[in-house]
Amino acid sequence: MRTVKESSDELNPPVVTSAVITRARGRRSLADNLALAFATWGVGYLPVAPGTFGSIVGVALYLLVEAATARLFAFGLARGWTLAFNASFRMTLLLLLVAVVTLVGVWAATRAEKLLGRKDPGIVVVDEVAGQLIAFLFVPFNSAWWVIIMGFAAFRLFDIWKPYPIRRLEALEAGLGIMADDVLAGIYAAILMSLVTSIYLWS
Repeated sequence: MRTVKESSDELNPPVVTSAVITRARGRRSLADNLALAFATWGVGYLPVAPGTFGSIVGVALYLLVEAATARLFAFGLARGWTLAFNASFRMTLLLLLVAVVTLVGVWAATRAEKLLGRKDPGIVVVDEVAGQLIAFLFVPFNSAWWVIIMGFAAFRLFDIWKPYPIRRLEALEAGLGIMADDVLAGIYAAILMSLVTSIYLWS
């Protein structure tokens, strides 16, 4: 039996897979509700372009990290911490956030598939959250607003366009397939953003 993979982006065509999803029966447990909350971030239930709103959540998380980093920099510089240490700590914080969102996202997306009985349900947007965060990994601290907007647009471009081999990753099983394609789209966007910001800072 073949199933049709959904999409949280209305521009993506349906993808037919060989996966068989069995819908969970009975009352939902606390773990089920936590998985759905993390998989959807609330915005997944929006009727229009939930994937785009998932990316906006990723942008918001990135801006929160930047705000926390600004406070940390002020605290550290007052105590003699070097700029190199502060920059390294910021990158570590971003990488930890990406790792947590991605790993927990695989679990949450897998559970959401079983609960909803659908392959890659459209309401699952944690993959967009993770991919959007990855797109900003190499963006310099305290960048201008145009850089943030471009990072958002770059990730949405790669997520919807899905250049090789992004689309092939969707065939992976369960939550791994849900997360993997957006993670790679985020990597492509991160490479582009690193190139653009390097050229801008050099010129």
